[in-house]
Amino acid sequence: RPDWCISRQRAWGVPITLFNCTTCNEMLLSPEVFSHIVDLVKKNGADFWFEKDSLELLPEDTTCVCGGKNFSKTNDILDVWFDSGVSHAAVLESDPNLDWPADLYLEGSDQHRGWFHSSLLESVGTRNKAPYKAALTHGYVVDGKGKKMSKSTGNVIAPQKIIDQYGAEILRLWVASENYREDMRVSQEILKRLTEAYRKIRNTFRYLLGNLHDFDLTSDLVPAGDLLEIDKYILYRFKLLNEKILKAFENYEFHVFYQSFYNFCVVDLSAFYLDIVKDRLYTYPNKSLARRSGQTVLHELLTGMTRLMAPVLSFTAEEIWSYFSHSDDTSVHMNSFSNSIDVSVDDEFVCKWDMLTDLKREVSKALELCRSEKVIGHSLDAQVKMILPDNISSVLGDNYLDLKFIFIVSSLEVVTDLGGENKVYSSEKIEGLKVGVSRMGGDKCDRCWNYFKEDSSDKGEHAKICFRCIKNLEIVKE
Repeated sequence: RPDWCISRQRAWGVPITLFNCTTCNEMLLSPEVFSHIVDLVKKNGADFWFEKDSLELLPEDTTCVCGGKNFSKTNDILDVWFDSGVSHAAVLESDPNLDWPADLYLEGSDQHRGWFHSSLLESVGTRNKAPYKAALTHGYVVDGKGKKMSKSTGNVIAPQKIIDQYGAEILRLWVASENYREDMRVSQEILKRLTEAYRKIRNTFRYLLGNLHDFDLTSDLVPAGDLLEIDKYILYRFKLLNEKILKAFENYEFHVFYQSFYNFCVVDLSAFYLDIVKDRLYTYPNKSLARRSGQTVLHELLTGMTRLMAPVLSFTAEEIWSYFSHSDDTSVHMNSFSNSIDVSVDDEFVCKWDMLTDLKREVSKALELCRSEKVIGHSLDAQVKMILPDNISSVLGDNYLDLKFIFIVSSLEVVTDLGGENKVYSSEKIEGLKVGVSRMGGDKCDRCWNYFKEDSSDKGEHAKICFRCIKNLEIVKE
């Protein structure tokens, strides 16, 4: 910047506290005078300059280098951009509890040539260093159609109105969901969608909390090496999420937090892991390894995810944290993020479970088609037969027993021919995958809801319960 006229001729503002010698017309440059004026302003405020004349403002016996003793005060004020440019010194350097330079300067995109610029000029000129470690700019808030908000148009949505109608959490979630590099749209429709997203996130945490009611961290925690494979996999997925979000926070990419966190709750958890693990949580013996393995991971997810969401959904995170009966911490906001998730898996393991996840997604499409055609109601009404492509068969080997629990069906077979099936789904995503779905016959277990074809003559009082549940019940009795 070649020049900057920092004086303005206005009736009110921050005074330029300088004096002119009426004899030689030169500025009075005296450290003692400057210190005296600073003390007066500290004691009486800046308006003191306008209320007193030169004689009352100057120390007694003030003399110019030319010998003159008569002075006139300057009536100009500072440019308001200079006022804002020195705010870092007024705020940060005057408070012993604050640090200089600032971590972040945050303003709209118009401040590139405004506050950011004036602060940089003043600080570099007086301290040879920028007054901030980072500067972040954002777009403007516009309505749902991208139009500028104005009272005359009637499209203004005040933050307080959003808080009154939806709560402060939804307002914060809206801020986090928007890519602030562009203008940020807000409307009733957008807020309603975010409210629904918030409800899904909240329900995910309700599920996690509800299934940890009998979990004792001191006695029930399963070591990482003993966790079931699917439990290790979801913990690995959370580790990736945790790393991604922490990096996003460091880079002020809050929309990455929202998109990734919401997607993990809805896709990775609700539509995949939580749907699968509930069979173990609801039907296995309380102290069984399989059940405690699932609960161990639910606990890791609950604590880690609550920490991650705390900067954005502050009240919700605090509410969730208050239900941790084992926790000695009074507030989630006094905790640190989980920087290391205790899970160790190799590339082969990840490849296998990524493949199983894709496979489940394709089987779910086949089940949904049959559900829409009234062939089945719930997925447990189905028996599934599949033809697997060679690359998947080679990874899975002969270990197909757990697939029915992953796909949440009552029966599953891997076959080489589906000639006898009426409903066959050919995958467009996984070449060579074909899925045949039919309604499962037999009896429905009153306990786990799986259908079974078993001889009930020797079951006695448990005639309507499958052998798997009978075994689990007998273990509980013991």
